[in-house]
Amino acid sequence: MTASTVGRVTHILVTGGAGFIGSHVTTALLDAGHDVTVLDSGHPAAHRGRAPESVAGVPVRRADLRDRAAVTDALRGVDAVVHQAAMVGMGVDLDDLPEYVGSNDLGTAVLLAAMARSGVHRMVLASSMVVYGEGAYRCPRHGPVRPAAREVSDLAAGRFEPGCPSCGEALVPELVDEDAPLDPRSVYAATKLAQEHLTAAWVRQTGGAVAALRYHNVYGPGMPRDTPYSGVAAIFRSALEAGRVPRVFEDGAQRRDFVHVGDVAAANVAALAAPDGFRAYNIASGRPATVGQMAHELAEAMGGPAPEVTGEFRLGDVRHVVASPRRAADELGFQARVELADGVREFAHASLRA
Repeated sequence: MTASTVGRVTHILVTGGAGFIGSHVTTALLDAGHDVTVLDSGHPAAHRGRAPESVAGVPVRRADLRDRAAVTDALRGVDAVVHQAAMVGMGVDLDDLPEYVGSNDLGTAVLLAAMARSGVHRMVLASSMVVYGEGAYRCPRHGPVRPAAREVSDLAAGRFEPGCPSCGEALVPELVDEDAPLDPRSVYAATKLAQEHLTAAWVRQTGGAVAALRYHNVYGPGMPRDTPYSGVAAIFRSALEAGRVPRVFEDGAQRRDFVHVGDVAAANVAALAAPDGFRAYNIASGRPATVGQMAHELAEAMGGPAPEVTGEFRLGDVRHVVASPRRAADELGFQARVELADGVREFAHASLRA
């Protein structure tokens, strides 16, 4: 399938289509006039209870992507795949490592092989901003630089900002674009980058198309509640809902780009028209905020206690990742529409995933 024929795409397989983002993507694809097949393993990292039987009226096929027969069957009559299925988040500890690699990378490999056999040559891949590691920085003396991973001794002493690797001076964070060096700094990040590499290799051999959407911090209705695999917005929301003070790690000044799940779903629909070949896109609002700001806005919207800045830290976390959304705007016609204040007010009272 080429970009010129993508307008005829009618049947989309959504892997992980019963999950937080996947369910929104499924609904958006249906609204855009596509037929949808939903495949979801019901993995406990995403579903504390049993996965739903249907999404927006579409029955959920319950299968693991590592099941070759089930994946091949799900691809029958399919024109393109929107690949959302993955274990996400920081996880519990390194005991999670085999399941991250199995679910995210082996599952993707089985899917790609089945797509090649079935003649399906277009994929939208849910990637992540975590492939960058730290974001983009500039040293006043040395120009653009890539800081090393932060030392435990610095974090424990409350020195959270990375310094210039040449002179140690404080760095100025800048927008990271899709051509930035990739430097995954967690198990999850390593598996997302591996997914990109696998799909790029698949493209070279099949002549297909993969749009890798590097999601930034996605939030919105239907997020999983507070688990080791949840995003920070859900962790804050769960604390406030229980009457607890939201705990903000480091000093709360970490800069992120929070993007509403409705915008992410729209980006997936737009990415079906991406050109042939492999191409990565930041999916972000273009309006950065600090983690502390997100916590304060959510606490205010819920009428809960003010956040507490704890100074705690997690190894593998990065300091600032703020995206340039220009490529997605120029090439996909995608631009996020939900302002953070509006999205947080909605999220404050929306239902969460059990």
